[in-house]
Amino acid sequence: MPGAIFDPFSGISGDMVLGALLDLGLPLDFLRQTIGGLGIEAGRVEARRVRRAGIAAWKVDIPEEEHAPARHLADVLEIIDRASLSPRAKALARDVFERLARAEAAVHGSDPEHVHFHEVGAVDSIADIVGAAAGFVELGIGPAYTRAVPLSRGWISGAHGALPTPAPATVKLLEGLPTIESPFEGEIVTPTGAALLAAFTGGKTAPGTFRPIRSGFGAGSRDPADRPNCLRIILIAESTETPSALLLLQADVDDMAPEFVPPALEALAAAGALEVWVHPVSMKKGRPAIRIEALVPAERRPAASEALFVHTTTLGLRFWAVDREILSREILDVTWRGYRIRVKRATLPGGGVRFKPEYEDIMQMAQALGVPPLQLLGEFTREFEGA
Repeated sequence: MPGAIFDPFSGISGDMVLGALLDLGLPLDFLRQTIGGLGIEAGRVEARRVRRAGIAAWKVDIPEEEHAPARHLADVLEIIDRASLSPRAKALARDVFERLARAEAAVHGSDPEHVHFHEVGAVDSIADIVGAAAGFVELGIGPAYTRAVPLSRGWISGAHGALPTPAPATVKLLEGLPTIESPFEGEIVTPTGAALLAAFTGGKTAPGTFRPIRSGFGAGSRDPADRPNCLRIILIAESTETPSALLLLQADVDDMAPEFVPPALEALAAAGALEVWVHPVSMKKGRPAIRIEALVPAERRPAASEALFVHTTTLGLRFWAVDREILSREILDVTWRGYRIRVKRATLPGGGVRFKPEYEDIMQMAQALGVPPLQLLGEFTREFEGA
């Protein structure tokens, strides 16, 4: 599973992220199908090749709504929940919008649930965020990192009047991420771009040593003469640096309705947890409860802890360092009966191999063909291992 380095040398926005993902190989049809399945009037997804200061890049445009309805966080989350997205893509998209709501609420002294999304509640921004989350997952990207984000100068016009750049909500979203002073004027980092960067990378800085696989460029709307106005995303192989330490986070909850457990697990996954699980426990006075545990890279602990506190009723958590041993593995792309199936290939200690198709790919194919997933898995396994 490759990693990714976000290189926002000229800023970042939602359409720039989409363009860079297309340049990395995301199929345009997949993007159109994803956005078309949101159940809102998303219009056409227009994409074309452009040049920015001599650099070839993809430019993505999604027509705006003529009469955009007022949307709050709950309205947008309902759109995401209804969409046909993988669990990881759904969790990432929800995380982005929840970050936006918390940032806007902090700036305006309100509650996240009461924030009225203006620009980011419009259909083009929803499409940018959901398309970016789905594309990120579709490309099979694992850990993501960021280089320093440039902070511009000047003023912009917003729904509440003139604002300094970066906009207050943008700065709030960039808390914990590396930034650098920039001589650029105007808005070069949008709230959507900042939220995507924060959710995808968690503020992790790019490793000092890495092996590039390929890179992609997504263009912004403007084409200034002094710089290439585009975002670069670099796909990388496994870092040659020492793997990060792992922590086990644990929290016991006895006062939360069970229907809120799945969103909490999704939030932990979006925060960078490698594994998340739940099992029943008995607490003081014999009260039944659940124990939520997550395996988390050490640098992701603040984000994972925040996810636990925000999405559960726990008042505290425990964590400690753990070791683990894993098999060497790689992801194979297989076309089977006209459908793309990702297959995980693990090498056993004795040199043997073990294959396992991705659950989500089997499920999507089974739904498309109208056959039981278990039957399809058996047929695929027999044909693949017998080949």
